Amino acid sequence: MDENEERTTTAGSHTAHDHTAHDHAAHGEQAAVMDHSQHAGHEGHGDHSGHAGHDPAVFRRKFWLTLVLTIPTLVFSPGLQEVLGLSGPRFPGSQYIPAAFGIAIFFYGGLVFLRGAVDELRAKQPGMMTLISLAIVVAFGYSLAVTLGLPGMDFWWELATLILIMLLGHWIEMSAVMGAQDALGELAKLLPDTAERVPDVHGEPETVAVSDLRVGDLVRVRPGSAVPADGEIVDGRSELDESLLTGESKPVTRGPGEPVVAGSISGSGSLVIRVGRTGGDTALAGIMKLVADAQASKSGAQVLADRAAAWLFYVALAVATLTLITWAILRPGDPGFVLERVVTVLVIACPHALGLAIPLVAQISTALGARHGLLIRDRHAMEDARRVDVVLFDKTGTLTEGRQGVAAVAAADGDENAVLALAAAVEAPAEHPIGAAIVRTARERGLALQPVSGFEALGGRGASAEVGGETVVVGAPRLLDERSLTAPPSIQDAADRAATAGQTVVYVLRADAVAGMIALADVIRPESKEAVRSLRDRGVRVAMLTGDSRAVADAVAAELGITEVFAEVLPGDKAATVSGLQADGSRVAMVGDGVNDAPALAQADVGIAIGAGTDVAIESAGVVLASSDPRGVAAVITLSRATYRKMLQNLGWATGYNVIALPLAAGVAIGLGIVVSPAFGAVLMSVSTIVVALNAQLLRRLRL
Repeated sequence: MDENEERTTTAGSHTAHDHTAHDHAAHGEQAAVMDHSQHAGHEGHGDHSGHAGHDPAVFRRKFWLTLVLTIPTLVFSPGLQEVLGLSGPRFPGSQYIPAAFGIAIFFYGGLVFLRGAVDELRAKQPGMMTLISLAIVVAFGYSLAVTLGLPGMDFWWELATLILIMLLGHWIEMSAVMGAQDALGELAKLLPDTAERVPDVHGEPETVAVSDLRVGDLVRVRPGSAVPADGEIVDGRSELDESLLTGESKPVTRGPGEPVVAGSISGSGSLVIRVGRTGGDTALAGIMKLVADAQASKSGAQVLADRAAAWLFYVALAVATLTLITWAILRPGDPGFVLERVVTVLVIACPHALGLAIPLVAQISTALGARHGLLIRDRHAMEDARRVDVVLFDKTGTLTEGRQGVAAVAAADGDENAVLALAAAVEAPAEHPIGAAIVRTARERGLALQPVSGFEALGGRGASAEVGGETVVVGAPRLLDERSLTAPPSIQDAADRAATAGQTVVYVLRADAVAGMIALADVIRPESKEAVRSLRDRGVRVAMLTGDSRAVADAVAAELGITEVFAEVLPGDKAATVSGLQADGSRVAMVGDGVNDAPALAQADVGIAIGAGTDVAIESAGVVLASSDPRGVAAVITLSRATYRKMLQNLGWATGYNVIALPLAAGVAIGLGIVVSPAFGAVLMSVSTIVVALNAQLLRRLRL
């Protein structure tokens, strides 16, 4: 490996995000976002035990070549042969073979650690690389002195095995770290490199780079292909797989006039899309930015672990100095033994596992959340979610879809579908939201709509038209008073129940008689009931906040099983409602999607924004749900609790390992016949690191 490659490997300013960015540089549309990722990586300098930018491929190459060089070092080492009671091959000059290969191993395999130490010392943040370097420099210097004539036994075979095991541990560790940071790379892969731009819906396509697309361009998306940019469908209909963006596995059907997002995969249909946003403005780019920010940010637990790892360096130096002084006094005639204890202390005390314990779990949880549509903007918010006592949902657009839907239909003759079909036929030419809801419900039920004539809007009271030769009117309750009509008792009872529930009531008049009634209300999301139940199963209180009337709020709450309701709350008072819930010490998570929710999201202990909401709401939240499924709130809490458990487990292991291993390395148990060699100390340190890495990987098995 040449000088430049090695420097690229060890430079602390190059992070794993840089590596990902280079891997996917062909995706020009994401350049701005990947640049941001690199910037985030700069801020995270020092993460992962001080070698965040190391490429596992470099350690892999160094490990295998060092292994080849270590074999003759071991075979010809008199010290190892004496320990094992063996007599190896001997010939003139063979005594210098361990030194020759040991020196080569020191400069080839050990140089990566030495340069890392220089970076740490320049940054005034001595840590793992500095400790490793001290250990191998002491072993190298003493062995070289013995080879040149100083009385004693050299460390060449121990130095070789020490560096070999260190390289293996770093290779395994960095492979785990790089795998955790692959979320950005996987997202970048969603975008195609090229797109088929067309002059019009039926025009011949030309293949262009995605980076060449401009707002307003028309592009064709064939079945099975990825959408190259955010936009709107102008022709065609298809089922789109948005799972890697929203975490929702079920494809969504989109047609003319409906939006599509870059990176979604078209099903069996062919689409023509008008480009609306490109590059860093796309939804995919926004998601990538959130992931990069989350992976660069630090939670409270990570800051604590970083401080502990930094202090461990000074503890190790103190223990090594004490060990040197103590054994120099107790065994003044055995400098080899004394230095061996010092080297072992320095190796075992490397804050490898402690420095990796939190960052690797954070990386994996961020990637896991992104794959399930949970985008973490603030690691503090994610850490705090495990302690949430109350989840406060904004009703409109969160628990409900924010649009009118048919809640009930009543017919004088009992034929509800006939009444709904008549009303839909009249409302089909209209553009009113209530009319649109009636038409949509009729079509969802598969009802045939008769042709109409003589359509007339009745100035805020409804609409009328000729259907099948007779006049049909759909209108507000006051139409009955104006026309001196009385609804049959069954229809009136249904209307009264709907009004009590805060629903909008319209009557269907046929030939100057009341044929039926249709009640409309804000459509409750089908997932909302399960979302509330999931939170309760986790021991979390659920409350609902809305500016709607008490009747409407109570009706929705009753259907969802929510007993704590705040109704008729003005937009400016939403944050005060959150404060009221916090007054008794409760930790509150606020879930909302609108501009009016932004202050409440900021006031809450954890702000969770629905992905379909506004940018203002998202900027005020610590966690964003990429889809509009409220069940994601329970998933956030589950992920937060699981992540924190893994962090505690890793911290417990890393701390316990040092508490036990450091005294053993210093030689306190030598009276019991327990002596830890530098090579075995490196094995212990590497095993500790691998245990932490594997335990963090188990988080991937979490079911959200």
